[in-house]
Amino acid sequence: MKFVLFVAFCSGLVVAASGGPATPAQDKSSSRIFVNVVLVQLNVAVTDRHGNYITGLRPENFDITEDKISEKIATFEEGGAPGSGMGNAAEPDRSSVSPEAASPAENAKDEAGANAAGASVSRLAGASVFILFDSSDYMYRGFVFAQDAIAGFVRSIEQADRIAYYSYSRNLSRATALTTDRTLVMQGVRSTVAGDEAALYNCLLLTVRDAAQLRGRKAVVVFSNGPDNASSVPPEDVEELAQSTGTIIYIISTRQAQDDPLSSAVFERMSKGTGGKAYFAKDWRDENLAFASIREDLAHLYTISYYPKPNPNRGWRTISVKLVGKDLGKYHVRTRDGYRLQEQIPTASQATSGQASETDFSGKQPSTGSSQEHP
Repeated sequence: MKFVLFVAFCSGLVVAASGGPATPAQDKSSSRIFVNVVLVQLNVAVTDRHGNYITGLRPENFDITEDKISEKIATFEEGGAPGSGMGNAAEPDRSSVSPEAASPAENAKDEAGANAAGASVSRLAGASVFILFDSSDYMYRGFVFAQDAIAGFVRSIEQADRIAYYSYSRNLSRATALTTDRTLVMQGVRSTVAGDEAALYNCLLLTVRDAAQLRGRKAVVVFSNGPDNASSVPPEDVEELAQSTGTIIYIISTRQAQDDPLSSAVFERMSKGTGGKAYFAKDWRDENLAFASIREDLAHLYTISYYPKPNPNRGWRTISVKLVGKDLGKYHVRTRDGYRLQEQIPTASQATSGQASETDFSGKQPSTGSSQEHP
């Protein structure tokens, strides 16, 4: 079961319609428009065998291929430091690579410091974080504890550029649009009420679609207390859209979801496929630890972009990221493993002129304020 149309922000990020005639899809019964990828953005985590984050790497330490075609890095950013073009990139500083003995907390403290010019920067500056909270009837027992964990997470990333707070049951509620005002986010969290069935994949797709329109580092943090029992959208479609738009998905779930083999497998695959992680919390303490882990992960991501070289492949494109440099091969790299070219959502003028006529499953555009949306 697959629906037809996604957002046209292919591979991360920034896409533009081809200047020439639209390339028709194989299914000639539809009016699909493919787009050319302008810039591919990757969010990359590098860790040692103990799970400690490796900081201080430079562009020259990363070898990126797409469908085995070597790509040239265009911009590079560590943590929340301002991105830089390759013309201003410094030479690799091997001595700045953190030793395996360093803990994630020590790395965060040591590296939260300064950019290339020595100015203090926030490691989460530039991140857009969407929080998606399960408010279905699965949540009755641990609702207050989950709200407290989310509130603590919001406070802990107070220096991130923007946070949006959404909740879902059968419908998606955009309680707080992207904002730098933490008070508004906290009001959204505290005003959430539980009830109705869980349409996680429907609502997660809508959330990823909202995030897809943004540039820079973007992540969706999902808190789910159980399996999906009301969606019309398969999880494969959500994962594919997130991969193709450079959106990281983190999922925190409870034992109730873990006890469902299908849900736990989907959560693991979806998060891993987008470069994120899945957590299964036994109690409120584990929930807080999971949120803390996500905060650390966001703070230590390398954000790398490149302009893809000519590639005739119009389908799935495989991305490989390897480390280059003395003793760097022992470290582990985590990022999305590819993307699929998506189709362009027609604008009003295109629809009027007959250039495209398909819509997504909801038939609605993202809202910029508090609202509910459902298929």
